[in-house]
Amino acid sequence: MTFNQPQKLKTIADIIQAKYIGEDDFPVLGTNEIHLVKAGEIVFVNHPKYYEKALNSAATIILIDKEVECLEGKALLISEDPFRDFNKINTHFTRISNFREELQDLEVGHGTFIHPSVTIGNDVKIGKNCHIFPNVVIGDRTIIGDNVIIQANTVLGGDAFYYRKLNGNYDRLISVGNVVIQNNVEIGNCCTIDRGVTDSTIIGEGSVLDNQIQIGHDTVIGKRCLIASQTGIAGCCIVEDEVTIWGQAGMASGVRVEKGTVLLAKVGVNRSLKKGTYFGPIAEEFRDYLRKEVKIKNLK
Repeated sequence: MTFNQPQKLKTIADIIQAKYIGEDDFPVLGTNEIHLVKAGEIVFVNHPKYYEKALNSAATIILIDKEVECLEGKALLISEDPFRDFNKINTHFTRISNFREELQDLEVGHGTFIHPSVTIGNDVKIGKNCHIFPNVVIGDRTIIGDNVIIQANTVLGGDAFYYRKLNGNYDRLISVGNVVIQNNVEIGNCCTIDRGVTDSTIIGEGSVLDNQIQIGHDTVIGKRCLIASQTGIAGCCIVEDEVTIWGQAGMASGVRVEKGTVLLAKVGVNRSLKKGTYFGPIAEEFRDYLRKEVKIKNLK
């Protein structure tokens, strides 16, 4: 999430009542999670296992639960509960309405048809010549390009599936990102595309999604991808341009699939993949899979 205007380190520390290491006017541009964080942004870390990764990430400000050595050019925010305070920072700078407020700041381009049953949140932008079918839900801050088709009962901008376990219960990391649907995208019936935690979940130009597809927070789908029904893609994945994904494929969080790859039905993707055709519960090259099957049959 990028703040509307740069903030000072002391201002952020005052919001969460935290000790800080760095100059009072050290610039803070926004927040982000570890997979996507950029210079000038805050990332949080609350476990020693991930200290080094956070401290050496692109983040300039680290929200951390222990005072450690501060690297040159960076700043620290020392918090008893970084997860809680990350939520506090995000919600301080982002209005969370959850459809409880009257529609505000909606922009709709010429020639777009929106069925009367569609539910739309705040700060939504919809381009030209779109067709949005009945019972679609469009969450806050969603951006939809031109010539987009969204079939019935699809939800854009639901909360991210991102929790920690606290005192035996699950505590949500509040989602303040959005969904971006680029030009000429078609989305089928009953799809669910979660908004980013702090950034954007993106469906690239010209991509086509079948029915009943789940796409997790902060995932980026490239241009001209084809995704068949019942595919589930976890958060923070990158699917490059012109990837084809057939039905019931599943993808773990944080993986990258190279341009032009084909994922056959029911494939399980647990790691990043180079260009190729893959099959199997743990994705392997299709020809290798077939050779293995022949060898197994010959053993009988």
